[in-house]
Amino acid sequence: MQSTELTYRRSAAEGAGGFGLLIALYDTLAGNLLRAANAERRNDIERRCLEVNHALLVVGYLEDCTKRCSGGELTKKLAAFYSSLRRQLIEAQVKRAPEILEEQMQIVLSIRETWQKMELAGSHSQDAPVAVEELDQTIPAPASPSSMSWSA
Repeated sequence: MQSTELTYRRSAAEGAGGFGLLIALYDTLAGNLLRAANAERRNDIERRCLEVNHALLVVGYLEDCTKRCSGGELTKKLAAFYSSLRRQLIEAQVKRAPEILEEQMQIVLSIRETWQKMELAGSHSQDAPVAVEELDQTIPAPASPSSMSWSA
């Protein structure tokens, strides 16, 4: 990450509230996935691994935040999504499939967009229930574990 971008993200995060920090995490995650896919296409395995590993750290942080929230259907859907995302990232590495990384990036960006709408709806409280329903619909059903075969 370039130092200018890092400085921008730090300053944005310092002034951000809950949604702002969440959006910044989704931005980071999407950037990791894009850079990992590009690295895979260049056959830069070291860079791909660094980017996917960082994405997994972000997913772990998001999962931890979700576990600390009060329950509810949305919380369960987010937890299932993060678990599915982690599996997809590992599968993308095993299969060396940048398409999987890009597909997950699009989902992350879609959810990020909905978080941003929720942030804006927070200032217009009458819009908040609509935004929550949209987020609920944006989160995909967890992908079933694929038929990856492992052998020693």
